Amino acid sequence: MARRCQVTGKGPLTGNNVSHAHNKTKRRQLPNLRTVRVTLEDGTTKKIKVAASTLRTMKKKAAQAQVAE
Repeated sequence: MARRCQVTGKGPLTGNNVSHAHNKTKRRQLPNLRTVRVTLEDGTTKKIKVAASTLRTMKKKAAQAQVAE
């Protein structure tokens, strides 16, 4: 399974660990993925992997939609 957000497509970034002596070794910065259940329009549920930042935005948009009603 890929470490990638299924909504936004955010994936791992690469960079360097830099020591005090300025030695560089490769590292990966992984997205903060969470597994959430999403209810589809036909009533079924599906598990998807979503980045935490995306989940926060989705909750914010849902709250704004409820206030607008």
